[in-house]
This record gives sequence, C-alpha cells and structure tokens, in this order.
Amino acid sequence: MNDRAELDAFKRDIDLRQFVASLGYQMDKRESSRGSTVLRRCGDKIVVKRNHNGHYVFFSVRDDRDNGTIIDFVQRRENLSLGEVRKILRPWIGRTALPAFSRLEPTSKDRMRVEREYRRMAEAPRHPYLEYRRCIPAAVLSSPRFADRIRIDRRGNAVFPHLDSEGLCGYELKNEGFTSFAAGGEKGLWSSHTRPQDRRLVLAESAIDALSYAALFPDVEDRTRYASLAGKPNSKQPALVEATIAKLPEESEIVAAFDADPAGRSLAEMAHKAAAGAVTRGRTDLVFRAHLPTQGGKDWNEVLQSATRSGPATTL
Repeated sequence: MNDRAELDAFKRDIDLRQFVASLGYQMDKRESSRGSTVLRRCGDKIVVKRNHNGHYVFFSVRDDRDNGTIIDFVQRRENLSLGEVRKILRPWIGRTALPAFSRLEPTSKDRMRVEREYRRMAEAPRHPYLEYRRCIPAAVLSSPRFADRIRIDRRGNAVFPHLDSEGLCGYELKNEGFTSFAAGGEKGLWSSHTRPQDRRLVLAESAIDALSYAALFPDVEDRTRYASLAGKPNSKQPALVEATIAKLPEESEIVAAFDADPAGRSLAEMAHKAAAGAVTRGRTDLVFRAHLPTQGGKDWNEVLQSATRSGPATTL
C-alpha cells in the first residue's frame, strides 16, 4: 500500500467513533442520529460524521479550529508527526473486536456546515424575543418537552432545528421582523420530545405556533407531542409527516393546528392525507381533526398574544 492509499484507508476504513471510544469518549445517544454521532470526554465534545467521500470526519463543538479526519484528531491531541500517527493507526486497519456503532450515513458538505454551525449555538430554555414579543411563557420554553428544541445564535435569533430521517438537516431562524432558514439547509420537521405515553400529535405551521398552542391549551397529563413544518412544505415533508404519524402510540389523535387562511387550510389537507397514508399502513386506531383559530388572530401565536392581553387562555 502506497503512502496516499494508506492515508485514505485510515480516513475511510477506521471508524473514528470506535477509535475515540477506545480513548474513553462516551456516545451521547440523545444528541446522536443516523447522520452524526456526538461523543464526550472530560469537557471535550465532538461530532463525528461521514463526508461525501466516505471519510470519517469530526468537528469540536467548542473549538472552531479543531476539525478534520482521524489523522487531524490524533495530531491535534498528541502533537505527533505524520509518521508517528501512521504507527498508531496501522493496527486499527481491519480491527474487528470493537465497540458496536450503527452505520453512519454519508453527509453532504452543506449538511456538514449546517450541523457545525448549529452545534455551536447555545441552548435557550429562556429567550427574550419569544417571551416578551411573542408572549410564550417561560414555563413552556423551559419545560422538558421542549428541552434543547430552541437555541439562540450570536445575533440573538431564536433557532429551531429541523430533522429528517438522517438527522439534523437545517434550522429556522426567527426574530423581530426577521425569518430565515439555514444557508444550505433543507426543511424537515421541527419537533418536541416524544414519550411512550403520548396520545396526541399537534402539527403547526411554525415552531412558534406549536409553542403557542402548547401555552393556550396546556396538557396537564403531558401526553402531547408537537411538530411544525416552517411554512409551505417542500417535496419531502409530507412523507416525513406521514412517517411521524405512523409512529404514534395506539389510539392517538392528530391535531392539524394550522393558520386560519388558505395556506393553513392547504396544510391541514396535507396533514389529513398523511394521516390517511398512515391508515393504509394499518393504523386504523388514529383520530384526525383540524383545529384552526376562529377568533383572536389567524394563527395561534396571534391568538396567544390576544389572550395574554385580555386574560387567561382557554384550555382543552
């Protein structure tokens, strides 16, 4: 094997996750997905992915300069020459008795950049714009249901992560007079945490509307999960909604809580079709209903703001 082929083998054939696990790094299952694995050790937090060439690559959440392949990982932490790194990595080629990790799906350059930017944003259990401009109660934002489903970037924007079947695919940005989406990202679904005892899924147009619905109609039994699309759906989102519905526990209800306008009614129809698609998979136990605002505003955040000014919200 020539020098170039050997370096390529190190990057492609050695699972970087297994290598760092041998150094004491532990996988964070909550933050990991099909497209990325998060590992921690003694204050160090890295994300491991596979690029479009099939190479295992990493980046540090806490240091912009700390990124690259397994060769960069070893050189940066051990301060070794390339020749010394080769000696360390050669025994790893073809090694089999290793900690088991599921297959890591290759990721495009755009998704790599999106995830690198997102992972460096701070969690936001409290957010001034959402609380004081959008009237979303702090108790909702900081609830376990929405833990780490809202972040804040260096400009103070509220950031809502979108996921698809492979993991993080983009994020929505919101602030006063400002709405955007991650450059190079793609819309999937923003969602709350899910629990086995859940019996309701609320689908909303935006994450802010979903949070507003949770504030307006508090679920005292905590059996409701939430998801949103960030506006007009792309070609992949209806299938994601259908897959989300198909995974609901038995005898669950789907609530289409979209805007009271033509676009919202179109989204409600899309959600109804997705629920019908789940029925074709054998889910005859599901109940679907549309719940669009009838007063106080055309979307649920406008209703929440109106209710906040006039008094307590109505509950389910």
